[in-house]
Amino acid sequence: MDLDYSAEDLAFRDQVRAFLEANLPAELRHKVLNHLRLSKEDYVRWHKIVAKQGWVGANWPVEYGGTGWNAVQRHIWDEECARAGTPQILPFGVNMVAPVIMAFANEAQKRHYLPRILNCDDWWCQGYSEPGSGSDLASLKTRAERQGDHYIVNGQKTWTTLGQYADMIFCLVRTDPAARKQEGISFLLIDMKTPGITVRPIIMLDEDHEVNEVFFDNVKVPVENLVGEENKGWTYAKYLLGHERTGIAAVGRAKRELQFLKRLASTHLKNGRPILEDPVYAAKVASLEIEIMALEITVLKVVSAEGVKKGPGPEASMLKIKGTEIQQLLTELMVEAVGPQGLPFDRGYLEGEHDHAVTGDDAAAPLASYYFNFRKTSIYGGSNEIQKNIISQMILGL
Repeated sequence: MDLDYSAEDLAFRDQVRAFLEANLPAELRHKVLNHLRLSKEDYVRWHKIVAKQGWVGANWPVEYGGTGWNAVQRHIWDEECARAGTPQILPFGVNMVAPVIMAFANEAQKRHYLPRILNCDDWWCQGYSEPGSGSDLASLKTRAERQGDHYIVNGQKTWTTLGQYADMIFCLVRTDPAARKQEGISFLLIDMKTPGITVRPIIMLDEDHEVNEVFFDNVKVPVENLVGEENKGWTYAKYLLGHERTGIAAVGRAKRELQFLKRLASTHLKNGRPILEDPVYAAKVASLEIEIMALEITVLKVVSAEGVKKGPGPEASMLKIKGTEIQQLLTELMVEAVGPQGLPFDRGYLEGEHDHAVTGDDAAAPLASYYFNFRKTSIYGGSNEIQKNIISQMILGL
C-alpha cells in the first residue's frame, strides 16, 4: 500500500485543517488536549458543528447523507480531528447502530432514524451486556415477548455508557428462549422514555458517572421497532461489533497522545534529569511508537477493504486487541513519567470548577483518572481474550 498522500489528499487535508481551525471552540479543544471531562453539552455542541458542515457521516453512503469520502479521506479526517483535539463524535448512533439500520432495517426505519442520528436529534446508547452475559453475550437473558403489535421487554443491561443522557437504546433481547442461544435473539430499538425503564448510575473509582445499569420492567416496544427479522439479531449484533472494534483502535488519538507523552517525559524529572533521557524509559517509548506505526498501516488496510464494499471482518479483532493495548500502555507510561505527582485526585479541576490543579501540575492531575478509565478498553466491545478466539478460528483456522 502506498502511504504517501496524493496532491488531492493533501488539498483535502488542508480543507479539513482550515475547517477545524475556524470551527473548533477553544474551550472544547482545551478540555480534550488536557484530559478534562466533557459534558453532554460539549459532545452535542461539537456534533452539531460538524453536522452543519455535512461531515458527521464520514463513512456513510451519500444516499443516506454521508460524505462519500474514500478510505484515505476518512483516515485524514480522523487523524486531523485527533491532532486538533476535537471531542469524539460518539459512536453509538453514527458508527454502531446506523450501519445496522442501513444494512438490515426497512425503508421507513431508515427514513426516520438516519437523519436524526446525523443531526444528533437522538442520543443513542447500547444495550448489549448483562450481568453474567458480557464476553458470552449470546447467553443474554433480557426477554421480549410478543403481544399483538408490541413486545413486552423484561430484564437488565449493564455498563451502558452515557445511558443517563440517552433518548434511544439499541438492544439485544431474547425472543425465542427455546432456540439455540445465538438463534433466539432479536434487535430492538427502544425509546428510553418508555414507562418501565429505569437507569441507575454506576459510579467508577474516579467518581465519574460514565456507565449505568438499565432495567426493563414490562416495557412496551412497538413491533415496528424490530430491525430486520425476529430471531436474527445475532447476525446484526456481530455486524455492529465489527464496526465498533475497528473504531476502538483510535490510531489518530494514539498518535496525539504519544506526542503528549513525549512532552510530559521531557518536563518531568527523574534523578534530576528528564525521564525521557532515561534509556530504559526511552526504549519503552520507542517501542510504543513502532507499535502505533504498525497499527496505522493495519487500520488503513482494513478501512480500504471497506471501501470496496467489504465490511470489517475478523481483522477488526486484531485492531481491537492492538489498539486497546496501545491505549493502556500510553496511560501507563504517562503515570510513570509524572510519578507521585499523578496521585492526588482533583475532581474539581477535572470537571472545570477551577482553572488549575491544586497541586500546581495541570498536566499530571488528570492522569490517574485517565489511567484507571482506560483499564476498561481491553474488555468492552468484546474482551481481548474473546478477540483472540475469533482470530484463531476465523483467520488461523484453529
